[in-house]
Amino acid sequence: MNMALQIRQEGNEQRFINLKESIEDYTHIKGEIKTGIEDSERIEYQKKKILRELNGSEKDWKNYKWQLQNRFTKVEDIAEFLRFSGSERDEIKAVGKRYRYAISPYYMSLIDPENNMCPIKRQSIPSISELDDKGELDPMDEASWTPEELITRRYPDRLIIKVTNLCGMYCRFCQRRRLIGERDTHVPKDKLENAVEYVRANKEIRDVLITGGDAFLLDNETIEWLLSELRSIKHVEIIRLGTRTPVTLPQRITGDTELTRILKKYHPLYVNTHFNSPMEITNESKEACEILADAGIPLGNQMVLLNGVNNNKYVVRKLNQSLLKIRVKPYYIFHPKTVKGTSHFWVNFEEGVAIMESLRGRTSGMAIPTYIVNGPKGLGKTPILPNYLLYLGSEKAAFRNWEGKYFEIENKV
Repeated sequence: MNMALQIRQEGNEQRFINLKESIEDYTHIKGEIKTGIEDSERIEYQKKKILRELNGSEKDWKNYKWQLQNRFTKVEDIAEFLRFSGSERDEIKAVGKRYRYAISPYYMSLIDPENNMCPIKRQSIPSISELDDKGELDPMDEASWTPEELITRRYPDRLIIKVTNLCGMYCRFCQRRRLIGERDTHVPKDKLENAVEYVRANKEIRDVLITGGDAFLLDNETIEWLLSELRSIKHVEIIRLGTRTPVTLPQRITGDTELTRILKKYHPLYVNTHFNSPMEITNESKEACEILADAGIPLGNQMVLLNGVNNNKYVVRKLNQSLLKIRVKPYYIFHPKTVKGTSHFWVNFEEGVAIMESLRGRTSGMAIPTYIVNGPKGLGKTPILPNYLLYLGSEKAAFRNWEGKYFEIENKV
């Protein structure tokens, strides 16, 4: 064999060995980071235990209204499934006096009672740390960006309409915990009509996001009315709905075919959901996402970076790769907002940048979301990226790639 060719082949072989070695750390650990699908036997056991306690049937479990009616809202009921000490019960009661909590039976079934740092438990069960007063109730200053009741508008061509305070589970890190109140309330129709009229009167609005609370927890009739009204406005190009029901209450989608039939009528329509942990990807959440995807609805995921839940490069990689398998595109990673009562979830920016650095080149671009910090007082979403551009001059630009290798490109036309 030609010596030069042999050397080149050996160099290529080493190159591929190096590529394989660059993800061996993740390859070795990813089996330890379970999705809910991979842990389905334990979840099924918890589900049956919950059904027995609630005197429910399999048919009840598939009914999202039953799930809502049977949300866990008292520490005594939660304690039937989780091991709490007396002091922990007292702490949860103390938090509950300030911040409301409610957990669907489905989401409760995902909690691992043997794991004190279970990411599902951390997101759903009140913690005494919530009584730490660091932060603000409304760090985004939504009130100052409200031209019409229900609407938040920070950008020239798009806005948010908040339609309900109801959720399948009240996340302990929620940015709108100030709006949860003590009772579930949907917005009266006359106020929704005023919001729609604001959109109609402002012809630069081309993108409307319906959120809450959880947009999918409006009844079907109201969802159809609202979508039809917005779709009748010529300058509204796309409609988005924000919902965590695929994660916390997938029965809203899997058990109600009418909802998907309604959504299909109003394309182009997009759904953004909110998986934070691989453990939230279960057979039921997978089914819910696939029903929406089969209806032609693009799905995006908005993960919040949370201490003790997902501030780990391997967890985020497993989550994002698993989301693509259920046809959900990782869209954003949000740096946590400084909401009062959530300081135990806060992380520093170095952690977020390191996670982004660990993704580039080591997984497909489809699995890499944009890392976002929300500017305080409504200054808007600002992307944070590792620094790949090292120098930009009139003659050349200098870069590093995902492996840290330096290269230059002429900056001429």
